[in-house]
Amino acid sequence: MVRLRYLKQNSLKALLSPLSNNHLFIYSTLATTTTTTNHLSLTPLIPSFPSPAHKSQNHDLAVTFREWFKSSGNPLLDQILHILSSNENQDLKIEREAIDTALSRLNLHLTQSLVLDVLSYGKDVLSCTKFFDWAGRQPGFHHSRATFHAIFKILSKQQMMSIMFDYLDSYKKHRGHKTNFHNILVMGYAVAGKPEIALQLFGRMRFQGIDLDDFSYHVLLNSLVEEGNFNGVESVARQIKNRGFESEVTYSILVKGFCRKKEFEKAEDYLRGVINTGVKIKNGGYGYIVGALVDGLCKNNEFNKAGKLVDEFGEFHVYDVWIRELVRARKLDGAMEFLQKTRNQNEKTAVYVPDVFRYNTLIIRLLRENRLEEVCDLVTEMRENNISPDELTMNIVLCFFCKAGMVDIALTLYDSRTEVGLTLNSMAINYLMNTLCRDGSVIDAYRILKNSLDQGFFPGKLAFSIMADALCKVEKVDIMDELFRVAMEYKISLSDKFHEKYINALCKTGRLEDGYIRNAEINRCNNKPPNESAYKSLINGFIDRKRGDLAAGLLIEMKEKGRTPSRNLFRDVVQSICEMENPEKQIQKLLESQLLAKPHDRESFNCFIQGAGLAKRPDLSNEVYQMMKQTGVFPNVTSDLLMLQSYLKSERISDSLNLFYDISKTRKVGRKALNTMIVGLCKANKPDIAFTMFSEIREKEKNVRPSLECYEELVYVLCKFKRYDKVVEVIDDMIKVGRPLSSFIGNNLLLYSLKDQELYTTWVNSLGSKSTESTQLSPIWRLGEVVGLFSDRFRDDIDIDDLEEVVGKCFPVDVYTYNMLLRKLIKKQVDDASRLFRKICEKGYEPNQWTYETLVHGFYRHGRAADGKVWLEEMQKRGFSPSEATTVLL
Repeated sequence: MVRLRYLKQNSLKALLSPLSNNHLFIYSTLATTTTTTNHLSLTPLIPSFPSPAHKSQNHDLAVTFREWFKSSGNPLLDQILHILSSNENQDLKIEREAIDTALSRLNLHLTQSLVLDVLSYGKDVLSCTKFFDWAGRQPGFHHSRATFHAIFKILSKQQMMSIMFDYLDSYKKHRGHKTNFHNILVMGYAVAGKPEIALQLFGRMRFQGIDLDDFSYHVLLNSLVEEGNFNGVESVARQIKNRGFESEVTYSILVKGFCRKKEFEKAEDYLRGVINTGVKIKNGGYGYIVGALVDGLCKNNEFNKAGKLVDEFGEFHVYDVWIRELVRARKLDGAMEFLQKTRNQNEKTAVYVPDVFRYNTLIIRLLRENRLEEVCDLVTEMRENNISPDELTMNIVLCFFCKAGMVDIALTLYDSRTEVGLTLNSMAINYLMNTLCRDGSVIDAYRILKNSLDQGFFPGKLAFSIMADALCKVEKVDIMDELFRVAMEYKISLSDKFHEKYINALCKTGRLEDGYIRNAEINRCNNKPPNESAYKSLINGFIDRKRGDLAAGLLIEMKEKGRTPSRNLFRDVVQSICEMENPEKQIQKLLESQLLAKPHDRESFNCFIQGAGLAKRPDLSNEVYQMMKQTGVFPNVTSDLLMLQSYLKSERISDSLNLFYDISKTRKVGRKALNTMIVGLCKANKPDIAFTMFSEIREKEKNVRPSLECYEELVYVLCKFKRYDKVVEVIDDMIKVGRPLSSFIGNNLLLYSLKDQELYTTWVNSLGSKSTESTQLSPIWRLGEVVGLFSDRFRDDIDIDDLEEVVGKCFPVDVYTYNMLLRKLIKKQVDDASRLFRKICEKGYEPNQWTYETLVHGFYRHGRAADGKVWLEEMQKRGFSPSEATTVLL
């Protein structure tokens, strides 16, 4: 904590100078960071609408880091590598000529040092091999053992052994300088991991009286250690000693050999023996030798012993190895404590400053563990110590800003990438895209993905997954289109969720044909169809377009792909087909496909009967109904009811009656059949037939108890056609069978009481002959009193509480009921109507448009236009528009 407080106060000042306040800004931002275990699960820390101060600080920070990024690189080397990489994807001969022409214009003074610099600086192996090839073809220049060793190391690191062997074979043929020929061949095979070939060549050399130089000897010795050929190690080590080539390189390789054999005590004895004999080392220290032992101990998980050696032999190379191994073993606390200890050394002692590679490896590990303050500290130190950032550093800094919630700074640096020579790696692209997506900046995120692809860099499946998930949330169809095409091009399988959302989005925007094509492409390429939701969107879309044929095709495909459509979806497709012209062929095809898997599936037949009935094609329903019987599938009760509904919806009353009576001959009429017929006849506006059938069945089938819907529809249609005497009978029957009086029935009675006084007269006449003291207390008698109240048969001044109580005792009240009460009161008790409105709200009911219009009409009709206008304004505030009747009144 002491270190962090010190750095907060001092280090960032140097990094951000002259921006004296920005270090506080970064730390205040970091203080709110939510730590997560997943390094790609980022929590944005900057508000969606940053203040002007935040914007200014972010801009200043972006400028500061951009200038630091500019300090990296070498203009000449950047220019050379740009030439090497800008002529790709051409014919080899044309490419070589273009590179030769471009490089010759630079007038390079070609030396071994320049070639080594380019090979060390190169970002990719292809550019390095192109430059190596070009340099070898230039007049007056010959590759040295050092340049060969450099290219061999590059190829070996990338496991490109075949290219190495091609170089060696070519070198054998052309034989360069004889003084280097054998050295380079031995060294080349050694680096390529073929020390046995190198030893054979070395033996031939000695037979010819030719010897290796010190550099090649040590390359061969190191290769033997790496491959575990310790007999060869002893032999070559003797040769090196006999020729006087021993150096700190020899000692460090031999120490590494002991470590490979896990002979750590021998390694330490050998190390101390070298030191005690006073062997002179060129650079004056034993860092490389100690470093080899520290490396071996750490890899054997003996960090305590290694740490003691580090403390005893405090040399910078040892420090480099120690930090590298601590980071590799994820001992980050130890690495940070060690760095702090080196900073606190005596001022007379040179302060250890890690190189850019050590900083990068430590920072990237801290970043993955969300230790953002320490990342900030180390980036600050790099700036203070004038360490130029390399490409990895710049990528890490972008990731840091993303994790710290300052994605706008990261995006600014990304947009300056050409200026600073930055090429993003997959880690930075994923961090940046993920943060932008979570921040809602999906368009910027997609721009980064697209730029990467345009530049020939494939970010990987993770980047596509991040982008796809974000697009699923916002449903940006155009971008989803592009992402889908790119994914298909690169043969990337996106998630089922993306495919579902993508097809759904296409359907929502009316692009059904595109959705249909995309669905086929997904099926073809992924060998796995989109899920049921995507199919459902497409099918429903084509149903809305009146394209039942295409909907049916998708339904069949859906079943073939192993998806099971719901009954409702199947029914809707059948209905859509039946609503088209000449649907018979399509119906036949769909039915055959359905029966292919289940030849005697009654449910399939029922779906077709129902769908055709909803389309008002009872002829098709009947064809399927008859086909059922012909195929040996006996219609069940559901089949009969669906066929009845099909006739009733099309108002083919005689056909429905004939079928009903035919059914009643084969099976007992149940409640479902009764309800279906009565409800259907009522909706077909056939009150007399409905009531007659109701009465007949109730007389014959005493145990059949009609549904509440049956009673409701019957009361509604009888009131509508003023068959009030029948209404009383139906309600009386409903009460006898124990059905409760519903709000729907009660509200209808209140409505027709207000409209027509004949209802109350009929009611009284119907019950008059049955009037006794007991019947006057029955529900139907109390209901008659309410009908009388609303028919204005009693006193005018009615207390609203009494009115509400009387109605509430008969049936459950709802908003519709209260609207009827308002309509009753507004005739003569307009102020009481206002009080009732307040009660409605207090009871938690939500007034609707009819509530307000009742009040507006009432006040205007009573000549109180000002009050009516107030209610009208309140109504409009609630989002209701006045009806035509209200507009005329105003």
